[in-house]
Amino acid sequence: MHTMTRAIDGAVVHAPFDGTVFRFNDETVTLDTRAGARWVHVDTAERARQSYRVTRVIGGRVREDFAGAIGDGGEERVLPVSYLIAKKTLRYKGYSVMVRERSHLADGAVWNQTCIFCHNTSPMLLSVMGAVVARPASYQGVQVDRLLPSERRWSYEITDERAFSRAISAEIRAIGGEVDDASPKRAAAQGITETRARFRAKDLVELGIGCEACHGGSAEHVKAPGVRPTFLPTSPFVRVREGTTRAEQISHACARCHQVLFSRYPWTWEGGRRDGQRLGGSNINSGEARDMLLGGCAKGLACPACHDPHAKDDHARERAIEKPSGNGVCTGCHAAYATKDALAKHAHHSPDGAAGACIACHMPKKNMSLASGLTRYHRIGSPTDPMRVMLDRPLECALCHADKSVEQVATDMERLWGKHYERETLRALYGGLEVNVLLATAALGKPHEQAVALFVLAEKKRADAAPVALAALSHRYPLVREYARDALQSILGRACPVDVYQPADRVRAAAKKCGEFSLIAPLPAQHHHEGTPEPPRDDADDGED
Repeated sequence: MHTMTRAIDGAVVHAPFDGTVFRFNDETVTLDTRAGARWVHVDTAERARQSYRVTRVIGGRVREDFAGAIGDGGEERVLPVSYLIAKKTLRYKGYSVMVRERSHLADGAVWNQTCIFCHNTSPMLLSVMGAVVARPASYQGVQVDRLLPSERRWSYEITDERAFSRAISAEIRAIGGEVDDASPKRAAAQGITETRARFRAKDLVELGIGCEACHGGSAEHVKAPGVRPTFLPTSPFVRVREGTTRAEQISHACARCHQVLFSRYPWTWEGGRRDGQRLGGSNINSGEARDMLLGGCAKGLACPACHDPHAKDDHARERAIEKPSGNGVCTGCHAAYATKDALAKHAHHSPDGAAGACIACHMPKKNMSLASGLTRYHRIGSPTDPMRVMLDRPLECALCHADKSVEQVATDMERLWGKHYERETLRALYGGLEVNVLLATAALGKPHEQAVALFVLAEKKRADAAPVALAALSHRYPLVREYARDALQSILGRACPVDVYQPADRVRAAAKKCGEFSLIAPLPAQHHHEGTPEPPRDDADDGED
């Protein structure tokens, strides 16, 4: 985590800065190296070439992003290409999340106004400001509580208004701004605006993720190592509502960054909308800790139960938990299911098979990952939960039982777990009850649901999924196009020469070369979307994970 953001000098970089050209529509991005410095050159139809000297690399485990400046001392901007390490390919940076198709290349937002708080170690008070303002201006690293149901939020009480205002005023003066310290909430609102405008790398506690990014100020721990740092924000002038468990405190610390993405994609799991009253879970990478706080184990299980934030990037621990032998993470609390007989009776699957792992069903792989795959959904619950069955696609049991129809899956869940599901609701979701769950989801689902279905259908090598994958190559969300292309290549067993970054009409034309398949009509807008249009795109707030 400490290498989440690195100064480019001396950094290990995987992207090919050797003259490689990335093409987007009729515009290009060129990566090269001159006099020991890495450069990104952006050529567009609207302006002359812009050349950015790369200053920082962001990430590096799965994907590399870059910040760069024009000239010495210029504003550092997020650059318009990402490098996918496993695929060894470049991608338009904006298409790493669920944004609609764009007509041209554009350099991204100013680095210190978007990426800086989540990918580095910043002063804790700047995060707390957002917790005491009713509708804070958007910035990363804010406390997660406004994105949780009211019963799961922390309550921040300002115990000394003058001291709180003075503290914010001092922080903002340190970065060259001024705030009115008369009212604490006014000072906080002004402080957020000033922070977004003025905070720079020089103002960080530490570049990358250091100890205080999670633990907060730890002066007492340094003086006396036996005093454990608290994850609860504490100060002489702010108090957090008591009664929270240590697990919740730890997950809250993780959720300052792992809460939700900043793209304007509106839909969540559990049939929710990000701008609505139902607070569903995230469907793409970087919402894991907030999803954990939404789930059934939030009070007793924290993120480090599975992820070691202090270790090197080794996923052996997570892989072990994906097997029945790793169920101890769950049975430490749920002791009733510790024996094989009890587990078999509970799960209705072999306790020694893949479905004998608790997280196989309670944390299914249905979220889009950084590498165009699927990762686990961290809102711990059951695939039989009515909200998941009646409001989401696909039925989670179909992620493994990919050959089954809607009726077969619903009947099995009712028989095994004593549930009942309204058939008219399921018929409306899938267009019928005898249809295959995944094929219907790939054709009729919301965009994130389609991506999940396409990925699983490709894993199962379902040849009958080829037509719907072909149609999705011109999907209105370019990220879904990537899932469609990868699915089609897997189903066909060969490369599909489609550049999904081109306009939809070009993609459709190129798709005809992929195989002797009939293109079906473009995916229709579903009745679930009617009357709930997507919010307008805000390019200035397209921050990512």
